[in-house]
Amino acid sequence: MATMTTLPHTEPPPARHGGPFVRADLDAMPDDGRRYELIDGILIVSPSPRFRHQFVLSELNDVVKAACPDDLVVLFAPFDIALDDANVMQPDLLVARKSAFTERDLPTAPLLAVEVLSPSTARVDRTLKWDRYRTAGTPAYWIVDPGTPAITIWELEGDRYVERAHLTGDAEHTVEIPFPMTLRASALDPQDR
Repeated sequence: MATMTTLPHTEPPPARHGGPFVRADLDAMPDDGRRYELIDGILIVSPSPRFRHQFVLSELNDVVKAACPDDLVVLFAPFDIALDDANVMQPDLLVARKSAFTERDLPTAPLLAVEVLSPSTARVDRTLKWDRYRTAGTPAYWIVDPGTPAITIWELEGDRYVERAHLTGDAEHTVEIPFPMTLRASALDPQDR
């Protein structure tokens, strides 16, 4: 499990009453360029992403937004999905109904959550976040490996995620959830630009 790291002399405040962190504790976190998330009351702190991560995220955002229907919204991090007081996550990219958002957050499962792997987040993205999105009922969860690049697509079937595709290179796959769009991993590669 990830451990909390901080800048020298800028310790985040402790959890209230020595117990698990809750949503209110996130409001007191420093604005230092790091991403602060909660999974089961455990504080997950991630450094700012690298160029390749952001390039892949930008390209994927363009693809998803181009296909997005008017009643849905595509957002990229940082923006909170507050599943409950102990689980507040910020996927790299999310899709949800416009009507589901509050000014502060998305207080329900998104239709799609996407995580772009970073060295500091890969384990959490592949295990803890994958499971929280599944149990919350997020219909589609994608993990993008910017190093390859590769896109792994899971869709909810009953109460479990089923891998629908693992894309690398020029192979194309058309998803239907959350809406129809065709994906190709090589389109996300900064080397091809």
